Amino acid sequence: MSPAARAEIDGTKLRVQLEPVVAELGYDLEEVVVHRAGSRRLLRIVVDGDDGVTLDDIAEVSQAVSAALDAGNQMGETAYDLEVTSPGVSRPLTEPRHWRRAAGRLVQVPLASGGEVTGRVVETDDEAVTLELPGKKPGVPGERRRLGYSELGKGRVQIEFNRPGADGEPAWDEADEDVDEQS
Repeated sequence: MSPAARAEIDGTKLRVQLEPVVAELGYDLEEVVVHRAGSRRLLRIVVDGDDGVTLDDIAEVSQAVSAALDAGNQMGETAYDLEVTSPGVSRPLTEPRHWRRAAGRLVQVPLASGGEVTGRVVETDDEAVTLELPGKKPGVPGERRRLGYSELGKGRVQIEFNRPGADGEPAWDEADEDVDEQS
């Protein structure tokens, strides 16, 4: 294997080169990771958008990133696998856009001053997030607390199986129910 093929790929340089490609499609490039996988490399790209990303969106980004990598030869001559994905629910909330996208979700976050707080994201802006804390009685909203991003550690969305007011629609598709009744 040539020295050029052995050279490690710089994820930071790749990020700088790929960020405009992803942004042009209307998404945010959240992460670029390059791993060795035997004689190949695995390039993992994590993208997100304000409305989330669908499988079609992932395919579109994958094609655009692949074309940009091929045109610029950023990966060198060594074979690589490209994996484009979206962040999972366990992704930490670290940027204002992450908090904005978590609106309505229950989050748990450590405080820079110590301790932690759990609450529902009700409002965000460029400086802070407002959380609605749990009420003293079930079903009764608690107080709202506005916290600057500098006061917060890495927040985590909490999994809720029965999230109140998630979208106001049933968890099943009524069209599917009609099909089942005809079977």
